[in-house]
Amino acid sequence: MSGLFLTELTLSHFRSHRAGRMALDSRPVALFGPNGAGKTNLLEAVSLFSPGRGLRRASAADMARRPESLGWKVTGVLRSLHQIHEIAIWSEEGASRQVTIDEKAATQLSLGRIARVLWLVPAMDRLWIEGAEGRRRFLDRMTMSFIPDHAEVSLTYEKAMRERNRLLKDQVRDTHWYGAIEAQMARAGAAIHANRLAALDLLRAAQDQAETAFPAAELDLQQTEGEMPETEADLLDALRESRFRDLAAGRSLVGPHRSDLYAVYAAKGVPASDCSTGEQKALLVSLILANARGLARDFGAPPLLLLDEVAAHLDANRRAALYDEICALGAQAWMTGTGPELFDTIATRAQMFEVTEEAGTSVISAR
Repeated sequence: MSGLFLTELTLSHFRSHRAGRMALDSRPVALFGPNGAGKTNLLEAVSLFSPGRGLRRASAADMARRPESLGWKVTGVLRSLHQIHEIAIWSEEGASRQVTIDEKAATQLSLGRIARVLWLVPAMDRLWIEGAEGRRRFLDRMTMSFIPDHAEVSLTYEKAMRERNRLLKDQVRDTHWYGAIEAQMARAGAAIHANRLAALDLLRAAQDQAETAFPAAELDLQQTEGEMPETEADLLDALRESRFRDLAAGRSLVGPHRSDLYAVYAAKGVPASDCSTGEQKALLVSLILANARGLARDFGAPPLLLLDEVAAHLDANRRAALYDEICALGAQAWMTGTGPELFDTIATRAQMFEVTEEAGTSVISAR
């Protein structure tokens, strides 16, 4: 069977889970239980099968079970298209995460080449009304799902920008110090911008071809100030020209780190920032589904979807529509909710697990 899904997940001393094992198939996964039982911790564990810091952006030390803090380990058997991979991710006593794929040491970035993972968590509900940094991170995760190398080029850009900012803060005016750094920023920055535009095109196409109960969004990439130079040469010129202004600010004011994702509720012509809370949530769900549809075509299989408490914030009709879309996609979607009744319309099509807490330890039971 082709597709992308976990057939096994094992946790050891991860967050509230002292030990846990789940045997799985390709169907959606519904996790229910009281607040604080450890449902979101399971989603966080699955999110580690993609590059980055996971859905909570937590440090390795913060993922360790308390009070022991001995270290933790997450392992999984991942079926990706026509291949099966054994993946292990762990940290010892707060040290940086280690990764192996098929018992061979690997980087976190290499996970992006065999797995695609998307998530929607309650903390993202304010995406459209808070700062641009969160929207850039949201866009970059979608971009990385289509273009795994986007993660590496982003790291290259951020490293070069930190070096340039250090020179700016130290008021270094000798142009020779800036040449190589700005060339690296220009090369990586132009690639970042091109990748983001390509991802937006894929998202627009996935939205246009969808018949869904969730609203479409008109998407655009804007700059906090001025225009984003699109080519490497133009960005290099802009960095040089902005140097004196940047010296006064003590930081780089030109580049893809100043971009912002702008969205409009298409049917109403209303900016996402001005929509109601329910409409903003529906737009987020719509974009995650569009991202998943785009990946199903581009990668060859829908991604793992992590939807934390999504059912509680949708009315019954939209909830049923979401479940129908997930099943039509064929995605292994991991969903959390406080009670099994939230999953009534998908229960016969999903794997149901109850998560409870006993003596300070999370317990996972198949239902």
